[in-house]
Amino acid sequence: MKPYKFIISGGGTGGHIYPAVAIANELKVRYPNAEFLFVGAKDRMEMEKVPQAGYKIEGLWISGLQRNLKVSNLMFPLKLASSLIRAKRIIKDFKPNVAIGTGGYASAPLLRVASRRKVPSLIQEQNSHAGITNKWLSKKVKTICVAYEGMEQFFPKEKLVVTGNPVRQDLLEIHSKREEGQTYFKLDKTKKTLLVLGGSLGARRINQLIEKELPFFEENRLQVIWQCGKYYYETYKNRASKNVQVHAFLNTMDLAYAASDIIISRAGALSVSELCLVGKPVIFIPSPNVAEDHQTKNALSIVKQQAAMLIKEADLDADFETKFSDLIQSKELQLKLSENIKKLAKPNATKAIVEEIEKLLKK
Repeated sequence: MKPYKFIISGGGTGGHIYPAVAIANELKVRYPNAEFLFVGAKDRMEMEKVPQAGYKIEGLWISGLQRNLKVSNLMFPLKLASSLIRAKRIIKDFKPNVAIGTGGYASAPLLRVASRRKVPSLIQEQNSHAGITNKWLSKKVKTICVAYEGMEQFFPKEKLVVTGNPVRQDLLEIHSKREEGQTYFKLDKTKKTLLVLGGSLGARRINQLIEKELPFFEENRLQVIWQCGKYYYETYKNRASKNVQVHAFLNTMDLAYAASDIIISRAGALSVSELCLVGKPVIFIPSPNVAEDHQTKNALSIVKQQAAMLIKEADLDADFETKFSDLIQSKELQLKLSENIKKLAKPNATKAIVEEIEKLLKK
């Protein structure tokens, strides 16, 4: 029997790339002889990240439609036509057994062509509010893997499978790594630790908040691991002190999670899935600058289960210290949030998605 061939498309942001690579890695474990080809957008980060993960990638000349009127939108029909032609050529040459999309604009032409060519296709939607690309593809693909309940408002109900989002496997054992984490970050074990996450590039409004609240954290005997992002490191690195560590990026996320007691985070889909697994009390500060305000919707889906707190950027000045004090002073609230968020974790998401792909192979 010939080895299987898998074509995978997802990109634009790490939130689309990481699940695509995680799915490929799990397929590779099950089918060591399989061939893989990724398809991305020519000038986006997948063109660098996917080869770093050990996979071949082809680039399409495609970009998203801008929400405000921009000259670049005039190029969109031309780019889409060009990408559809290129996608046809890629599918014809590679002859995949299954096509997999994890969102981002490059997956639109590729999965559309694959479905037309009768290649069984599956998409994975990370957010609680479906993206434009996946909504557009949903009528044509065979299976739609989602991370949240209630997604039939966006997709055909009969195609939906709730699998969760792929997460780092090193987070599965974090509860046994607490001491290792405290040693690694040279923390005082008599104090509580606040972990602040604004994403790999950083979050301006969260960084402004943390800088302003450093005296407040000091009053509350907290030590802070502050991941401010590579864009902001030069601005904030001089705020480091005995109880405040400032990092551009955290390479040992498992140890940072393990060492922390309370977490402040953005609400990107993968961050939310990881934090469910980590099971610590979380305050979400969603980015208001993302498509369809999906971070707020992701955070609300957790808050509704009494599993996290949420403060909108616009309310930080008025509400932050009150809400943070409520959390830090109540063991009961910390425990409730921690136990409820753990219940929402889906540690086997990658395996569940790959099992759906295997069903398509059998068909």
